[in-house]
Amino acid sequence: MNVVVVESPAKAKTINKYLGPGYKVLASFGHVRDLPAKDGSVLPDQDFEMIWEVDSASQKRIKDIADAVKASDGLILATDPDREGEAISWHVLDLLKKRRVLGDKPVKRVVFNAITKKAVLDAMAHPRDIDVPLVDAYLARRALDYLVGFNLSPVLWRKLPGARSAGRVQSVALRLVCDREAEIERFVTEEYWSISALLSTPRNDEFEARLVSAGGKRLQRNSIANGEEAGRLKALLEGASYTVESVEAKPVKRNPAPPFTTSTLQQAASSRLGFSASRTMQIAQKLYEGFDIGGETVGLITYMRTDGVQMAAEAIDAARSAIASQFGDRYRPEKPRFYSTKAKNAQEAHEAIRPTDFNRSPDKVKRFLDSDQFRLYDLIWKRGIASQMASAEIERTTVEILAENKGEKAGLRAVGSVIRFDGFIAAYTDAKEDGEQADDGEDGARLPEINRAEALARRKINAQQHFTEPPPRYSEATLIKKMEELGIGRPSTYAATLATLRDRDYITIDKRKLIPQAKGRLVTAFLENFFTKYVEYDFTADLEEKLDRISAGELDWRQVLREFWQNFFQQIEDTKELRVTNVLDALNEALAPLVFPKREDGSDPRICQACGTGHLSLKLGKYGAFIGCSNYPECNFTRQLSNEGGADAEALGNEPKALGTDPITGEEITLRAGRFGPYVQRGDGKEAKRASLPRGWKVEDIDYEKAMALISLPRDIGQHPESGKMISAGIGRYGPFVLHDGTYANLESVEDVFTIGLNRAVTVLAEKQSKGPGGRGRTAAAALKELGEHPGGGAITVRDGRYGPYVNWGKVNATLPRGKDPQSVTVEEALALIAEKSGKSGAAARKAPAKKAASKAAESDGETKKAAKPKAAAKPKAKAKGAAAKKKTAS
Repeated sequence: MNVVVVESPAKAKTINKYLGPGYKVLASFGHVRDLPAKDGSVLPDQDFEMIWEVDSASQKRIKDIADAVKASDGLILATDPDREGEAISWHVLDLLKKRRVLGDKPVKRVVFNAITKKAVLDAMAHPRDIDVPLVDAYLARRALDYLVGFNLSPVLWRKLPGARSAGRVQSVALRLVCDREAEIERFVTEEYWSISALLSTPRNDEFEARLVSAGGKRLQRNSIANGEEAGRLKALLEGASYTVESVEAKPVKRNPAPPFTTSTLQQAASSRLGFSASRTMQIAQKLYEGFDIGGETVGLITYMRTDGVQMAAEAIDAARSAIASQFGDRYRPEKPRFYSTKAKNAQEAHEAIRPTDFNRSPDKVKRFLDSDQFRLYDLIWKRGIASQMASAEIERTTVEILAENKGEKAGLRAVGSVIRFDGFIAAYTDAKEDGEQADDGEDGARLPEINRAEALARRKINAQQHFTEPPPRYSEATLIKKMEELGIGRPSTYAATLATLRDRDYITIDKRKLIPQAKGRLVTAFLENFFTKYVEYDFTADLEEKLDRISAGELDWRQVLREFWQNFFQQIEDTKELRVTNVLDALNEALAPLVFPKREDGSDPRICQACGTGHLSLKLGKYGAFIGCSNYPECNFTRQLSNEGGADAEALGNEPKALGTDPITGEEITLRAGRFGPYVQRGDGKEAKRASLPRGWKVEDIDYEKAMALISLPRDIGQHPESGKMISAGIGRYGPFVLHDGTYANLESVEDVFTIGLNRAVTVLAEKQSKGPGGRGRTAAAALKELGEHPGGGAITVRDGRYGPYVNWGKVNATLPRGKDPQSVTVEEALALIAEKSGKSGAAARKAPAKKAASKAAESDGETKKAAKPKAAAKPKAKAKGAAAKKKTAS
């Protein structure tokens, strides 16, 4: 019997069926050890020795694997086919060697890109050794991320209170978002005009042409800068005669895009399906691990963490066969299509993301999938099969028109196109039956019959005013695309990087746009001023390239770390001489548009409006940065540092704005500005009732009625017709809601809290209850991921609940941190969340014996719990306490 180690229990169960009784497949449950989140885990003075730690849950996994290996004929490491998968195999093998259970038993490494019987059996027939350069690249990346996080973050804590952490890739991604926001703030709107003519042919067919030249000069987008010039040109065209100068019909071919990579899948899922990057990867993971279809569990897509765009030869053949059978021979090109990546520093180690079987069309598997799984599979299948289909054939017609008016000439152009053969576009519409060709369709405007030299009649001249717009904020999709273009990060890191930025409140997402928060902009401005090199795009991309060269065996990983650490450590040391006043001066200048927004009256935005003489400046407090007056304590004006409402909050000043009196209590209702934003208050003193303004509510819109409505929350709606208990509405941590007998149901908007009636509230609650605990249908209560047994007994699972994903153990439910991908949760993270939720009783009490046993087992495995800190590694000292100590430093 051979022992096979994979990463997940779901995969282990499926592969065991494929391999049969001669194999025992066990799951490692992801990484089995990691660097402890404390100083001294990476030792620069000992040539970057890394001190690994095995948590209690992983100790049990390793023991199970070791016991099985003792009684086996050999070990097969079959973890995922990427750098992280290679590292897990390396960790497992190293731990088994330290337990001395291998002896002379053969150890093989196999990789498969899809969880299908054929892919797994083919992999078993072609084993290899562990890829040492790939493991070296993992070690270098892990050490770099640790050294940056645990040395740079303490500098932020000391010099910029309220900042949580900085990371090697995370900080550069944040800079992209903040730089775009600064670009938007600097943008100056300009006026421009466009002019078009509605013309008709001698056959009375109308079409539109736009003005492209006048007075012998070609017009660009912003050439017509004002209404006066637009009026002159409009008058010229209104009195002009029109003649067709030329008609050119040109055939054009449009080629399909390559199959998805991780980043292009995340981009497409975001723009077309509205999925976040982490949600996309969560669903793709499930599609990869597979479903029970026809009595057999089979993976529907290939491995989803890849930057390769090519498909295997047999997959190309299968796609071409499916094209002929489902669309017709004309849709299959004469030769297969081959693609190469355009991404910077891409490692084409894996196939693109594609269906494992092109004959398994979306409609055939729809009944086995939920809505989101089906939509993502549909997207992947269509992109995959379209990539091998024939080009679309389009006829593009360009008509040049001469307008003359009393010797003045102008040129107009009309452009239209017609799809003569849809080609790959057919994959994105309904599949053809019996190879029937699609009807001619349109691609843009379709022009009527127009002949050269014929006269045209004018119907109407349109002159439209426009204003230039600033560049748009990044969405998750466009940020990932930009990071990929710059060579920053890798496919497996994009979702985690974005989740980290959200979790640390450096950015928020509003209508799918990434908005940097004040905290994030402060961190970016600090790093740009005092750690410039380490947030430069080229530097980060160059470091990624070196990591790729390590994985190719071209560079020594320790030498790369030595070169990085020498300069980085010196920069950290230099910040010891940095005074907080220097930091504030730099930030005041760098963040002037945010800190000192322009005032409507044109006065100096840096002069305090409360006292009239003091100067406003950033101040650093225990809970972060705020804006205060230089005349403190005589003037105690403060204002929250935020992206919006700053000028409004400042206008309120120190003095509350009276709005009226509560008719019942007789207490005054006031509108006030606090450090954490505007709020309304009833009465004075500690007992005063307060309510913050909901997101989207503006200070200038707050009147007595709105203030009273906020103060009066929660609002009683009426008694439930069945239980007789009161239904109420309010605004909580997770937004607007209705509540009945302990059951919460979310409302779509804040306004619903004040307007929803009894009937609608009962309906909303009934819909919530009909969907079950997960809130997305009864099936949502099923486990998203099984993590295994708790040391105290009982299964640990990850589930989807009312407020998002959570870890479940018995009666203990621990919500995952915001932005955390449910599929990436490790056993150790789950145990920490359960222990924190349970306090010192329950799970925490049961966990204690396992922790003690784990400590002994770690010593037997040669894992060092504590190490003497070398001088270099101890400077600066990072105090990993509280929440910071519990969280891994993200790249």
